[in-house]
Amino acid sequence: MPDYEHEQTEEELRHLEDEHAGAAHEELGEERPGLKDRNGKSLPEPLYRVQLEHARETFYAWRDEPEPLVPGELVVLQTRYGKDVCKVLGIVRNPGWLSPEDVVKIDRVATGADRERREQNRPKEDHAFEVCRKKIESHRLPMKLVSAHYVLDEPKIIFFFAAESRVDFRELVKDLVGVFRTRIELRQIGVRDEARVTGGCGVCGRALCCHGVSDKLNPVSIKMAKDQNLSLNSMKISGPCGRLLCCLAYEYGFYREERRRIPSEGARFSYDGTQFRVVEINVPAGRIRLHGEDGRSLTVESSRFQHLDGRWTLKDEEEPTR
Repeated sequence: MPDYEHEQTEEELRHLEDEHAGAAHEELGEERPGLKDRNGKSLPEPLYRVQLEHARETFYAWRDEPEPLVPGELVVLQTRYGKDVCKVLGIVRNPGWLSPEDVVKIDRVATGADRERREQNRPKEDHAFEVCRKKIESHRLPMKLVSAHYVLDEPKIIFFFAAESRVDFRELVKDLVGVFRTRIELRQIGVRDEARVTGGCGVCGRALCCHGVSDKLNPVSIKMAKDQNLSLNSMKISGPCGRLLCCLAYEYGFYREERRRIPSEGARFSYDGTQFRVVEINVPAGRIRLHGEDGRSLTVESSRFQHLDGRWTLKDEEEPTR
């Protein structure tokens, strides 16, 4: 394990990135028109964001009935796991470009019977989890059970598990079918998905973003950490899931746009009869520290820089801070 204060190289931290994260940062910050699908056709309105609570996944959904749904209301719709209860999070004003398969139809508002069955399934899920965990131990399978869930409108139990590689769980499924006498589905999920399902506390002291904010988070790359002048130390920039902190993507668009307006570190230019070099950039504060060949060290406002004729110059407005 690296020392907490030790700064690592980009290659040493590459395993913390999400797949395809290196190219993802180029797409951040793009604004797209709302309530249109990928073919430019209008989407149904109002469009809702709903959450499948057991997996903490969100979907876009609509309904035929004109009565609006309020946040927190429970509805039943077809998810990729089966027809199940979801919670309405609110109305979506600008979803961006969506494909038709991204939008599902709400089957019904959850009835009293739906709610009662949902509550009755909770202790059954706890029992199923313990049974499956013991079966995994007896078969000595290299997998970590994350959760168990009874699908509302289908005779099926879903078990979510994490593993470093593919697992042959055929014998496990046979055992589980013999115990529960119903359909059994085992789904392998990644470390970020595990954190999203189980939840936890981040370094900021709040709930993990993937669990408490949204499952639709941008992939995070090492470049985002570098551009924000963060220490390249895995202990400081990774979360409990072992991947880069989701929040690194929140302010990256701001940093990227601001850096386009100022010279990069190491840039050289002439000012006050001396050659200066940029040695430090503080993007949030809007200040840049310079070091001159004559030994002077100056701190100037980033707004004073301008790019003319292919080179950076410093506007003479006020005396820079020494």
